[in-house]
Amino acid sequence: MAIQAHLAELERKHRILEGELHDALRHLSTDDLRIAELKRRKLMLKDEIERLKLSAVETLH
Repeated sequence: MAIQAHLAELERKHRILEGELHDALRHLSTDDLRIAELKRRKLMLKDEIERLKLSAVETLH
């Protein structure tokens, strides 16, 4: 169950970053570096989520 809890937390953080990115893109005054950082962090979370999901599936077999 620890993996499921960790996955849920990563997915929650991913949703939060998605909202922050959406807000940043709506405001023209947002620095391009800030947008790039949000995208990078969001992608890192997505990659980690995929790795954990793959690991969980492999553990079942």
